[in-house]
Amino acid sequence: MRFPASVFPVVLALAAAHETAWAAPPAAVPADPVETIHLRSGEPPVVNLSPDLLYRILVAEFAVQNNQYDDAAQELLSLAHDTLDPRLAQRSFQTAMSGRNLNLALRAAREWALLAPKDPEAIAASLALSASSGQTEGLARTLARRIQSATDRDEAIVQASGIVGKMTDKRLALEVLDRALADVQDAPLAHLALADAAWAAGDPRRAVEEARKAQQLDPDSTDAAQRVLEYGLRVDPQRAVRDTYAYLDKHPNERALQLLLVSRLTGTGSYDQALSLLNKMLKRTPEDFDLLYTEAEVNTRAGRYDAAKTLLSEYLTVQQSRRKALADGTTNAQADTSDARLLLVQIAEREHNYKEAIRQLRLIDEPSLQFQARTHEAVLDGKMGDLVRARATLDAIKPADRRERIVVQLTLASIYRDAGRTDQAAEILKAADLKMPDTPEIKYDLGMLLHQQGKTAEFEKLMRRVIELNPDNANAYNSLGYTLVEQNRRLPEARDLLERALDLEPDNPYVLDSVGWYLFRTKDYQGALEYLRRSYDQLQAADVAAHLGEALWMLKRREEARTVWSEGLKIDPKNQTLLSTLKRLGVRLP
Repeated sequence: MRFPASVFPVVLALAAAHETAWAAPPAAVPADPVETIHLRSGEPPVVNLSPDLLYRILVAEFAVQNNQYDDAAQELLSLAHDTLDPRLAQRSFQTAMSGRNLNLALRAAREWALLAPKDPEAIAASLALSASSGQTEGLARTLARRIQSATDRDEAIVQASGIVGKMTDKRLALEVLDRALADVQDAPLAHLALADAAWAAGDPRRAVEEARKAQQLDPDSTDAAQRVLEYGLRVDPQRAVRDTYAYLDKHPNERALQLLLVSRLTGTGSYDQALSLLNKMLKRTPEDFDLLYTEAEVNTRAGRYDAAKTLLSEYLTVQQSRRKALADGTTNAQADTSDARLLLVQIAEREHNYKEAIRQLRLIDEPSLQFQARTHEAVLDGKMGDLVRARATLDAIKPADRRERIVVQLTLASIYRDAGRTDQAAEILKAADLKMPDTPEIKYDLGMLLHQQGKTAEFEKLMRRVIELNPDNANAYNSLGYTLVEQNRRLPEARDLLERALDLEPDNPYVLDSVGWYLFRTKDYQGALEYLRRSYDQLQAADVAAHLGEALWMLKRREEARTVWSEGLKIDPKNQTLLSTLKRLGVRLP
C-alpha cells in the first residue's frame, strides 16, 4: 500500500513522541514473539514496533489527514487496547472529538483513564464526557472522592465544576455539584462554583445565596463581590448595589469591580450614580485617562451627547499627544483614538447627522479598521437615501480576501433591504450565491429575506443547506426551529433543531427566546419563563418582552406581565409581535 508524502511527517512525529515506548526491547527481553508487551510501573509500556503495528498507525494517521476521524479514532482505540499505551487512547479521544463523535470519544476517554489512572487530564476527560452524555450515576461520589484526596483542593473544586458544567441538564448539574461539594462547605471556591451552577440552572436566588456565603468566608474576595452584584441585580437590585458600594468602601482600588458597577448602573438607567462613581475614580487616579472614555460612553447612553462629545474631544487630545510622542505600534494610542472616533460616529448617527458620522469615519487611520470604516460609510450613504453612492462606496473597496468579498455583498443587500427594496436585495444575494456558491452566510441572509417575503419553502430549503455546509451554525438551527414553532407545526422537529442550537450557543439570547417560546407552545409555562427571562436579561427586545409577558400572563402573574409589556413598548412602540399579543389577549396598557 502506498501513502502520499504528507502522511510520513505525521508518522515520524508519532514515532518521536513514542521514542521510549516504541523502542527495541531491552537486551534482557527476548526478541520473540514480536508482539510482546513489556509493562513498566508508572511508565508507558515498551512495545516492539512490528510491521503490523506500524501499518495500523499509518492507516490511522492517513485517515486523520483525510478527515476520516471516526475510522482513525476507532483504529487508534484498538491500538491502545492492544498495546496498553495510554497515549494512543489519548490520541483516539482527541481524534474522536475532532470528528464530534461523542460516543466514541467517551469510549476512548474511558480507555485512557483506565490505562493512566493517575493522569488527572484523562480522568477529567472521562468524567466530563460522561456528564455531557447524561451518564451521571456515581459522578457526585467520584468527584467528592477526588476533591478529598487532592493535594490542591481548590484546583479539584474548579475541575469538578468544569466537569459538571458539561451537563446539558443544568438543574441536574446543580444537584450533582451539591452532593460533590457537600464536604467542603468551608471552601469559598465551593460556594462560588455552586453560585455559578445555580445561575446556569435558572435559580438566581440560590446563586446570590451561595455568592454571599463565599463572601462571608472570604470578605476580601473580588470574585465573590462580583457575583453578589451580578446575580443580586436579578433578585434584589437595590441590595446588590448597596452591598457592592460597601465592599468598595473597604476596597477602593478594585477598578474592575467599580467599572462593572458603572456598567450595571448604566444598564439600568442610573446614569447619575454611574457618573458619580466615575468622578470618584477620576479624583483617586486622575492619570487614568481611560475613564474619560468610559464617562463619555455613559453620557452617550444617557443621551447627553454634548457632554459626551466634550469628553471625547479631551480624550482625543490626550491620545494625539501620545501619538506625537511615540510611534504608532509602540502604544495603544492609535487604537484608542479609533475607539473614540467610532463613539463619535455613534453619537452622530443618533443625532441623524450622517455627514458628520462619515467625516469621523474618514478620520480613522488605523489600517485594520479601514474595511469596517468604508462598509459603514456605505451603510450611512444608504440611510441618507443615496443608494447609488452606497454602491459606489462598496465598489471602491478592494477586498483583501474571500471573507471581505462576502461582507461587501451582504452589506449591499442589507442597504437595499433597509431601504424597503427587498426584491433587489434578494437579487443581489442570488447573484452573490452564484459567484460564491456554498457560502453559508450568503445563503442564510438570502433565506431570511425570502422568509420576510413569505417564501417559507425556499427559506426552509436554504436553512437546511446552511446546516449541511456549516453544521455548527446555531443561527440556522434557531431560525428554522423558531419558524416551525411560530407556525405551530412539526414541533418535535423544532425541538431537535432548537436543542442543537442551544448545545452550540447555550447563552445566545435569541436561542433562549426560541427555546422558551417552544416550551410555551407545549404548555410548559414555568420552563418557558426560565428561558425567556434569561433571554430578556441579555436582550432588551420587544419581541422577547412579548413572549416573556405572555408566559407570565399564563402563570397568572398579570402585573409582572404588564410591566414587561410596558417596557417592551418603550423599546419599540410599533413592534408587531408585541402589539398583536396585547390585542389577542385583550390587554390595554396605560
